[in-house]
Amino acid sequence: MIRKILITDDDVDLRTALASQLDLHEEFSTIEADTATKALQITRAQTPDLVIMDVGLPDMDGREAVRIMRKDGFKNPIIMLTGQTSDADAVLGLDSGANDYVSKPFKFAVLLARIRAHLRQHESSDDATFQIGIYSFKPSSKMLVNDKGSKLRLTEKETAILRFLYRAGQQVVTRDVLLREVWGYNANVTTHTLETHIYRLRQKIEKDPASAQLLVTEAGGYKLVP
Repeated sequence: MIRKILITDDDVDLRTALASQLDLHEEFSTIEADTATKALQITRAQTPDLVIMDVGLPDMDGREAVRIMRKDGFKNPIIMLTGQTSDADAVLGLDSGANDYVSKPFKFAVLLARIRAHLRQHESSDDATFQIGIYSFKPSSKMLVNDKGSKLRLTEKETAILRFLYRAGQQVVTRDVLLREVWGYNANVTTHTLETHIYRLRQKIEKDPASAQLLVTEAGGYKLVP
């Protein structure tokens, strides 16, 4: 899975250096913004998986920008960067809605570890939103929202299947593993039950259910190609 990281900082050298280092890792793609206004526009339009937000921006305090993001409904992780080192400053950043607070200067390896930790934690939470093709997948609300804003309701089992396949990271998940993870050890559940749910999911999400592009059958199981 490629995670989209928004880097918001008016220090062009720091911003481009961070973007270059993150882009070296295949798991990330980066977007850059030099003002809070641009960052807000991006979070509303593209929903990055994680935001790195500087406190001292030219048009707005970064903490105020974070408050607006949270008010807008942005639930993905936000890591704040600051040149201040006081505990009070850190508390203000966290109170604004940030998940973490990193003081400059910092080691890239430390920031990278925090980015990965927050992404892992978020992806296991009820607030997570995942991109699957043209759909935003919201497990907590059992819903898919397409690029035009139309909503598709999912059953509890359909939601569990998509969530587990997404977290498998395009690895093939066998039918037995899916049955165990979604239905537990219910002796009355068979692979036919799973195949019926897969069929119904494809009717909802595929342009051509007979030739699946998102929920793909592989030898021994299924995988999601988001």
